[in-house]
Parts: sequence; C-alpha cells; structure tokens
Amino acid sequence: MSREFTPDFNVKANNWIEEIHEGILGMRYRVRDVLFSGKSEYQSVDVVDTVGHGKMLFNDGLAMVSERDEFVYHEMISHVPLFVHPNPKKVLVIGGGDGGTAREVLRHSSVEKCVMVEIDEMVVNACKEHIPVTSSVFSNPKLDLKIEDGVKFVETTQEKFDVVIVDSTDPIGPAQPLFSKEFYGNVKKILNTDGIVVSQAESPYYNVVQQNSLMEILKSQYEIVQLYNFTNLTYPGGLWSFSFASNTLHPVNDYSESRVESSGLDFDYYNKELHKACFCLPSFQKKRNLTK
Repeated sequence: MSREFTPDFNVKANNWIEEIHEGILGMRYRVRDVLFSGKSEYQSVDVVDTVGHGKMLFNDGLAMVSERDEFVYHEMISHVPLFVHPNPKKVLVIGGGDGGTAREVLRHSSVEKCVMVEIDEMVVNACKEHIPVTSSVFSNPKLDLKIEDGVKFVETTQEKFDVVIVDSTDPIGPAQPLFSKEFYGNVKKILNTDGIVVSQAESPYYNVVQQNSLMEILKSQYEIVQLYNFTNLTYPGGLWSFSFASNTLHPVNDYSESRVESSGLDFDYYNKELHKACFCLPSFQKKRNLTK
C-alpha cells in the first residue's frame, strides 16, 4: 500500500496534518506545535505535538509513534516472543529508532543484552529530545545501540541471538530490504536453536500483497510460522499484524500463562489471555493459508 502524505510541517498551532492512503482513506491529526523537522540521508523526520494523540513521530510523512497508543505496538511486538522463548538472554532489535521496543524487551529480567540496530540517527536523536516515554531506554546499560544498516549487520555479525525483532516501517525506502528472502535467510543464521523472529507484518486490509509475500518468505525458511493481530489508533485500518517464526517453538503450544503471572510485569495492552487470543485470526486472513 502506498501511503501519501501531504501536510505542510511549517504550520502554526491548531492546524491539521493528514495522511492519504490509496486515495480512499485519510487520517487527520490536529497539531498543537511542530517540535522537530529535518531530513536525514534516508528520510524526512518530524515530531509534532498533537491535540488528541500527544507527541507523534512521522517518518517520510507516515505516522510511526503516538504517545497515546505506542504501548500497544511495543508491548505486542516484544512480549509475545519473549514469553514464548524459555530463557531469552540476548535480543536483537532491527529498527525501532523511537526506543519503545527495546524498552519493553529490557523489562524482562532474563535479558542480559539487547542490541538495537537503527539506520537513521536522526530518528533516535529526535525521539531522545522530544519523546522520552519511548526513548528513556537509551540510558539503559543493557542496551547496545548501533547506528548502522540492519540488513548489513545481520549479514555480517558473528553474534547469535535468542530473539530477533524486526521493528520496521513499511517496505519502502530504507526498510524495503527488511522484507526480502535474503534478509530472513541471514536472520535464520544468527538465531540460536530455539530462536524466534517476530516482524511488523503490515495491515491485513490494505497491505495484502506485502503481508502474503512476507509470510511466504518465512514459510520457505522456518518450520513454524504464524500471524497475530493487534488493534491501534494511528495505523490505517486499525487492525495490524505481526509475524512469528521459529524452527522449534510454537507461540501458543509452547506458551505458559504462569510465566506472565510470575514475571510481575504490569502491562497496558498485553496480558496472558490476549497472548493466545491474538493468534485467532479472522476468517478472511485464515483463508489466505499464510501460516504453518
């Protein structure tokens, strides 16, 4: 799905910005103030303060993060795989420049190290300055932040990981290689025996081609491949998906509610019952035969 964005980021207070999707859907946010606006080597980066969704991050004009609902995405991309893996010690996050995914990963006491590879330092710095709810993690000593190309890192690293989380934007611009067969082949090489890879898997309504393609790539390389859904306020359609892939661990059969209970962690979206429920796909998704 192409996402066209046409606002003027030099607007004054109380103006609206709008995303237009495929010429059929528009999402508008009322802006209180423009906090940051820049263009890096890879994309435009903007942080605005909105009336209804708090501070928001836009990459290339696409809404990435809002303070009002960021916890949904970050909890679901992180805690689902971390509560399936029996003892996750080393986690790799590809992308996720706002810091929210790494924040949730490092809430798990078993995690000894989280390597985060983000290609665009401007995103990291803008969030450090303006969105501390997610970027506070950058001071955590267990986080190893690398500003470099995640595709090249996965291809060349000698490190092994228990969980790999691909927290990417849409498959355009710098994120496009993160949706390739070659990339996931390299991810497979750096996973430990019981390793899990979870990825942002787009909208089941507006990104059918991209979602189907990603799942076929995963099915060609992993023994267990599943989709799970979550709802949110700021991504088009409201319903969005993550992919789950592993050669040994099933996200429901190898999951125990007791681990969530004993963790002592408090959540705003994720919970022990929702973990199972999110893998119950609506019929229109099931009919695509995307899982195995």
